Amino acid sequence: MKAYVFPGQGSQFVGMGKDLYEQHDEVKQLFDKANEILGFNITEIMFSGTDEELKQTKVTQPAIFLHSVAQARVAKDFAPDMVAGHSLGEFSALVACNVLSFEDGLRLVSKRALAMQAACEANPSTMAAILGLEDEKVEEICAAIDEVVVPANYNCPGQLVISGSNKGIEIACEKMKEAGAKRALPLPVGGAFHSPLMKPAEEELAKAIEATTFSQGICPIYQNVDAKPHTDPTEIKQNLIKQLTAPVRWTQSVQQMVADGATDFVECGPGKVLQGLVKKIERTMEVSSAI
Repeated sequence: MKAYVFPGQGSQFVGMGKDLYEQHDEVKQLFDKANEILGFNITEIMFSGTDEELKQTKVTQPAIFLHSVAQARVAKDFAPDMVAGHSLGEFSALVACNVLSFEDGLRLVSKRALAMQAACEANPSTMAAILGLEDEKVEEICAAIDEVVVPANYNCPGQLVISGSNKGIEIACEKMKEAGAKRALPLPVGGAFHSPLMKPAEEELAKAIEATTFSQGICPIYQNVDAKPHTDPTEIKQNLIKQLTAPVRWTQSVQQMVADGATDFVECGPGKVLQGLVKKIERTMEVSSAI
């Protein structure tokens, strides 16, 4: 069974999507439509902007979404048995499996990016990658700190990203090292994604999601909040709203997909981050990039 997976923030690079744009009229139409919906020329920034321009949340999230959806549209024999997306990638996955239209997906991604940016500015906060500790130990240390610090991304065994207040992350990194973590590395991000500090962004996005039409997809989507397969549009909406303040259960999602029969994982979008994570979670899996 074939699983298609879609990356999140951090996979962007200058020049992303240019080859697809030049080779496929359908992709060119998607990019033109994106420029119109967003109200700025995202094509230009993606193809020839600076790293700094591409790093702005309001640009990064739509850029990765656009690249991922475009790749899925022109992929050979695109017929997923299941899909999943890492954080932002969940929106790309929903468009690829026909739960959301491209236009609605892009509008939601743009709203999400702006809401997250506003939440970051209102409440300075950050994230850190913890390497080489058991998930349970990381959870235990976070719970014992008298600040906002929570597990945010369960990326693969031995790699968990935590999220919280600046002070909380600083204390947590010290305690993680004392507990034997190989690395406790603060990340160059502007805020505490997938933590309670994103509550204002969640409330903002909830209104937009509730007002958007979600359809029955062509296959189940394994969602970040519970790592389970979903096909019911109402359930999918609720899980997508919770996603901004809840952890990304990527390890558990891949494990569940494998348990449900996945044999091949195909990554749709820029980079190969998810292929690496899938291999760390389940070595026997076939991984590749969508062509």
